[in-house]
Amino acid sequence: MNRIARCFADLKQARRKALVTYLVSGDPFPEATLPTLHKMAEQGADIIEIGIPFSDPMADGPTIQLAHERALAHKASLRRTLETVRTFRQDNVDTPIVLMGYDNPIERMGYETFAREAAAAGVDGVIIVDLPPEEAEPLNGYLQQAGIENIFLLAPTTTAERARHIVSLAGGFLYYVSLKGVTGAGHVDANSVNQKISQFRELTDLPICVGFGIKSGDTARLLTENADGAVVGSLLVDKMGQMPGEAPEKIAAAVGELIAPIRAALDS
Repeated sequence: MNRIARCFADLKQARRKALVTYLVSGDPFPEATLPTLHKMAEQGADIIEIGIPFSDPMADGPTIQLAHERALAHKASLRRTLETVRTFRQDNVDTPIVLMGYDNPIERMGYETFAREAAAAGVDGVIIVDLPPEEAEPLNGYLQQAGIENIFLLAPTTTAERARHIVSLAGGFLYYVSLKGVTGAGHVDANSVNQKISQFRELTDLPICVGFGIKSGDTARLLTENADGAVVGSLLVDKMGQMPGEAPEKIAAAVGELIAPIRAALDS
């Protein structure tokens, strides 16, 4: 069983919500990534998303765009990201790892090569933000052969017809974007989010996690009333971006301090 499926099965049995956390590989400098990954897991992250550094992260807001810039300034790359995952797996064989990014670096590596090397490193899923379902089947084939889940986004503007197409290709879980706009954007309407998630639940048995705009435990709890988990990204990335000159362990500890209350709120 894929680690993602096992994670959600365990959470369902325990009647708990998933906490999914995010960072950009190599931000604010490469040495900070690995200890922060371990601290995220230690503080209660059930699944960790690692952003693949890219020069044009068009779906991301200023906070994560700057994180990509900082990472690229330190020569971060897809291959270095895979090496980080491989090293993480030496001490953590349970926490699911999802790579999140854009199609260009993966296509340049080659879909078959990427799927093979990602699986060997210990990757469990991918979220390719700019790869529409109409173009996903070639990559999907290689991912399925490698045992890697292809996780798709659903948005407030996604129609029922398009959602049916998306869920027919998706694996692992579905990532519901809580608002129209980029990552880290403003106010989120909890009632609207929960209503939309209920509609999508009629189309699939896959878990649904909600992200974009979750910046506190209260927000996470409100937005996951009908969801299976919360994704927290910009809050953590912003904190890391404020600490470019600090020791890696101090950065990891600061991120852990932000995660702990969100974990507690989801469990309350």
